[in-house]
Amino acid sequence: MRQLRAEIEQVAPSDATVLILGESGTGKEVVARMIHCLSNRADKPFVPVNCGAIPAELLESELFGHEKGAFTGAISARAGRFELAEGGTLFLDEIGDMPLPMQVKILRVLQERTFERVGGRHTFTADVRIVAATHRDLEVHIQEGSFRQDLYYRLNVFPLETQPLRVLCEDIPEIVRALTQRFALAGRPVARLTDGALAALSALPWPGNVRELGNVIERLGILYPDQVVDIAQLPEKIRMQLPADWQTPDMPAPTVTRPPELVSHHGATPEDVDPRDMFAAGRASVDQSAGIRLPVDEQELAQCQCVLPEMDFDLKNQLEAIERAWIEQALINNDGVVAQAARQLGIRRTTLVEKLRKYQMSA
Repeated sequence: MRQLRAEIEQVAPSDATVLILGESGTGKEVVARMIHCLSNRADKPFVPVNCGAIPAELLESELFGHEKGAFTGAISARAGRFELAEGGTLFLDEIGDMPLPMQVKILRVLQERTFERVGGRHTFTADVRIVAATHRDLEVHIQEGSFRQDLYYRLNVFPLETQPLRVLCEDIPEIVRALTQRFALAGRPVARLTDGALAALSALPWPGNVRELGNVIERLGILYPDQVVDIAQLPEKIRMQLPADWQTPDMPAPTVTRPPELVSHHGATPEDVDPRDMFAAGRASVDQSAGIRLPVDEQELAQCQCVLPEMDFDLKNQLEAIERAWIEQALINNDGVVAQAARQLGIRRTTLVEKLRKYQMSA
C-alpha cells in the first residue's frame, strides 16, 4: 500500500494517462479519485463511467454526447462525459469491456484530443486527463483480438496495480481504519474493533477484496453501533473461515480501533466521500490532501497532535478547496440539478447558488 500511495503521489501532478490494473474490489476507483485529488485538476470535475455497464449502442452517446435528432428519442442535445469532465479527469472504468468500434474512437481522442457529438459536426477539444482501469489481462485480450494493441500502448503510459487483500494481510488493520473513517464521514454507524478482531480479519483470504471487507465493516456498524467488537461478535461465517490452528496473538492490552470523531455528512454514501479523507487515517501527518480531524472537547484539544506546516499554511484556502470539492461532487451526483445538489449537501438552493457564483462554478 505504501508503494502504491507513493506512486500515486508521484504521477498525480503530471497529466500522464494512467492505467490501473487489479482484481475486482481492490479499490481501483479510489486510486483514480486520489490521482485526481492530488493533481493540478483537483478543482475541476472527476467524472467516472463504467464502460462495461453501459450497452454498446449507448456508449458513444454517453461518452461524447449527441445533438437533437441524432437518433430516435434524441429530443434534445445532450453533453457527454468528455464535456462534463472538461478541465478535469475522466475515469474509464472496466475499459477492457469496451467494444472494439468504441476503442477506435477513444484512441482518436487520445491521439488528437478532439471529438464530435453523435450527429454533430462541431469539433470539441478534449481537455481532460484519462485514467482507465480494468480487472482483465489486456495483453491476453490483445492476443485474442478483443482489445486494440495501439490503444493499450496509449493507455499504459503509467500503469498502477492494486493488490488483492490476500497479499496485503499486514495492511488490513490500516484498511479497516480507513473504511471505518469512510463510513463515519458518510454518517453511517460504526463499530470499534479490538486488536483481536483485527487480527482475525487479517487472517482471512478475502476473495471479494476491499469490497467484501467493507461490507463486513458496514454490517458490524449496523449491528454494534459505537460498541466494542471482539472476535466473538464477528459474523459466524467469518469465524468459520479462520485456519484451524489460528490463535489470537498475545497482546499487552485490549485496545480498540475507534473511528475518529469526524463531522458527519448525513445522507451521503461512502462512495461520495472524498478519497483524501479515506487515506487520512493511513498517513502519519496531515497535509493538504487529507482531512483534518477536529477535537471535540477541551481535554481532547489539549491532546491534539495535528501536524501543520511551520509556515505558509492558508487555512481559508484549504477549507474553500474542500468546500469546492464537495459542491463539485454533489453536482455530478445529481446531473447538475442545483436543487437536488443543495438537498444532498444539506443547504438551501439559494446558498448553493451563491457559492457557485463565489467559486465561479457552473452547474
